[in-house]
Formats: sequence, structure tokens, C-alpha cells
Amino acid sequence: MPSDKKVTDNPQQQLEHLRDAIDAVDTQLVELIAQRAQITAKVGEVKRALKQPLYVPAREQQLIEARRQFAQQCGLEPELIEDVLRRIIRESYKTQSTQATATSSDLSRPVVIVGGNGRLGQLLTRFFSNTGYPVTIIEKGDKFDRQLAQRAQLVLIVVPVNSTVAVIEQLPELAADCVLADVTSIKQPPLAAMLKKHAGPVVGLHPMFGPSVHNLAKQLVVVTPGRAADNCQWVIDQFVNWGAHVETIRAEQHDDAMGWIQAMRHLSTFTYGLHMAEENADIESLLQLSSPIYRMELMMVGRLFAQNAELYADIITANQRQFGTISRYLNRFAEAIQLLEQGKKEAFVEQFEQVKNYFGEYASQFLEESEALVQLADDQRFRQQ
Repeated sequence: MPSDKKVTDNPQQQLEHLRDAIDAVDTQLVELIAQRAQITAKVGEVKRALKQPLYVPAREQQLIEARRQFAQQCGLEPELIEDVLRRIIRESYKTQSTQATATSSDLSRPVVIVGGNGRLGQLLTRFFSNTGYPVTIIEKGDKFDRQLAQRAQLVLIVVPVNSTVAVIEQLPELAADCVLADVTSIKQPPLAAMLKKHAGPVVGLHPMFGPSVHNLAKQLVVVTPGRAADNCQWVIDQFVNWGAHVETIRAEQHDDAMGWIQAMRHLSTFTYGLHMAEENADIESLLQLSSPIYRMELMMVGRLFAQNAELYADIITANQRQFGTISRYLNRFAEAIQLLEQGKKEAFVEQFEQVKNYFGEYASQFLEESEALVQLADDQRFRQQ
């Protein structure tokens, strides 16, 4: 704390003096964070030499736990230090993301990305290119000649879900050891089409992130095995090296889960937004008066409508099996309204308790996890523009 300023009995001057001291400490914090960023950039270079992945969960957890313990010794809330560290660590991954190591043993053979000029295609093109792979993009109207097909070590299909199977069926004959993969949000039809088209290694991938991510640290990639898993492993390892977390699951299980995670969720969000628009709800007023939870819900609704309508229409309609579940959801919504309209509070409470029992320990877990999001939403409120 600066000691060259005379502290007076004037409360306003005392306040200014203390604010100056805080500003000085904050400046030191910024300088230390900048110093840390320089070190983490060097860490990325060493990781590249060692061929280690961007994100190492055990190391991050060890680091955070050690700082939490030290924070407690210093009389600080461990959660505060963890919040600060996680934000700093997330930023550090940006400086390391361009320093990933190729997991393929042959960088002379190209990676072919069909649909590489789309937003997700551009993202994947950038990652493969930055890691040292020669990348060739094939778009609608381009010729995918036999020579390129025989040289490619990976052909990645990154096209809209309603075009994926047709694009796969039109592929030329690939090299026997070439990996054929797709990144579609449903897996059974594309996987079946790839297995029929190509006799070599086949794998289904579903990146559970959008094209706006800066790096893949802690991003989820779902893998649905097709054929010759060992020959596909280098592709999966590449995503891990970029920092992604991988979950492997059967295509049928994946599509069942995506019915809930994507189709039903997106349709519910769309319907809520449509209802707001038809009722002409005052968004500005809702924001001014909203609780943190409702603000987050409103953000999720608005986020949907800031994106591509055709993309979401394709995602929702691609999973036809989910429409039965959605219809039953609408029926239950109507039944719940009827209970409340008839004043059957006890029946409503009984159903509430049934659902509570269904969630079990997850209910408490989700409550605890959501508190961090609530606090973040609080931080964003009433900010001066």
C-alpha cells in the first residue's frame, strides 16, 4: 500500500487514498497475469515438443486445489480464488491452442474437408492447418478427383445434416487406409452410409460445440465407432491433443440422447421465443425486472434466434423419432395447466415430488452447479454500456 500520502481525518480523502491503494494493487494483479500469460505460452511450446495435449485435467485440478488451500491459509474464500484461476486458465488456453502436435505419422497426406467453407468447416480447417496438416477443401460443385481421394488420410464430412448421406454416397473410392468421418448431429444414418460407401476405417464424430469457440479445451466430442477403431484412433487422439474431452457411445444411444439434448430443447426454446413474439412481450422491461435465473433463460432464447434458422430446423427435423416424445410433452404441459386452473394444488405438489424423486441426487448437484451461473448472471446485470 502506498505510504507517501498523508492520511487525514477527512473521510473523503481517506476514501480516495484507499481507492488509490486498490488501484495500485489491481495494477500489480494485471502485471502478474500478463507475466503468467508469457509463461503459459512457453508451456505450450514445451507441450508441443513433448506431444502433450492442450488440456491435462489432472494438472489443472492439482493446481486449483493447491491454490484453494493457500487461499484458505490467507483468510480468503477458496471459491473466489478458484473462480479467478479458472478464468485466467481459460485465457491461457488461447495462447497454447496454436501449438498443438499432429497425431498422424504422415503429414504428407492431405486431410480433405468436405464443406470446409462452412462455419464449422472453417474452424476444423484452421485447427488441422495450424497443426501442420495439408488441408484440401471440397465444396458443392468442386471435383473430388480420384487422385486426391487415393492420397487422403482423412475425409471429413462437414455439411448440413439433411445433405450428409447424399454427400457420402457421392464420394469417390478412397484409399483403403483412409479414415472416413462425419460431424453430423445425428449418427445412425450417416454412419450406415459411410460403412456402405467405404470399406476402410469409419468413425462418427459429433462436436458438441459451435464454430465460435477459440480453442477445444474442455469441449466435448462424441465418438460413435464404425469400423477399424485402431486405424481411426489418430483422429480421435488429435481432438484430445487439441484439448477436447471424448465420450464414446453407440450411434443409437447417441441419437436417443440428442433427441433430448438438441431436438426437444431447441423446439422448446423456439416455441417460447415464438410465444414472446406473438404476445409482443417487452424484452427491455423483462431484462430490467428479471431474476438472474430468468435472465439466463432469456439469454438462451435470444441466443437461438441470433443463429441460423435452417440449421435448427434441420437439427430438429432430423430426429423424427423424437416427435412422439415432444407430443407427449405437450400433453403433459396441458395436463399441468389443467391441474392449476382447477385449483388442484395437492395434485401438482404430488407430481412435483415425484419428479424430485426421479432426479434424486442430481437435483442438489444441479442446484449447486447452477449457483455459479447465477452469480455470473448477477455480475452482468446493471453494467454501464
